[in-house]
Amino acid sequence: MKQVIRIFTLLAFVLVASATNAGSISGNAPDFTLKSRSGENIRLSDLRGQVVMLNFWASWCGPCRQEMPILEQLHKRYGKLGFTVVGVNVEQDTSKAIAYLRDIKVSFPILYDNTSKVSKLYNVNAMPTTVMIDRNGKMRFKHEGYKPGYEKDYKKQIKQLIRE
Repeated sequence: MKQVIRIFTLLAFVLVASATNAGSISGNAPDFTLKSRSGENIRLSDLRGQVVMLNFWASWCGPCRQEMPILEQLHKRYGKLGFTVVGVNVEQDTSKAIAYLRDIKVSFPILYDNTSKVSKLYNVNAMPTTVMIDRNGKMRFKHEGYKPGYEKDYKKQIKQLIRE
């Protein structure tokens, strides 16, 4: 009986721990320059002064596809307050991402990391991975994966960082 209780306790801990894959992080956000879908180069440090939600995604990733319209809503809702979403597609062949973006319209910048250099800088190990960066260029929160409900954490963190 004690062993069954231990197993249930461990299971409960695992479920609570996996309820959100968000964690606080620190340090300067590594700077980079990537080509955008509009053809221009975008440098992260040029966004200093804004709260940046850096979202690494792939067209083959179901949770990424589910999350993309939510990111667009956040971008539109908080954009006038000094917030922006920057989508970073991680696929070597960008043609599928380009095709996907024809169907799902987003107004935030989409960048292409087809060499995985930026993904490595940010230790991207899951799809999607989202890093919240404050106005001073410091990494503050990191989310690995996406499940419905994560947007509640996103909103809290965005509001916190905008107020600072």
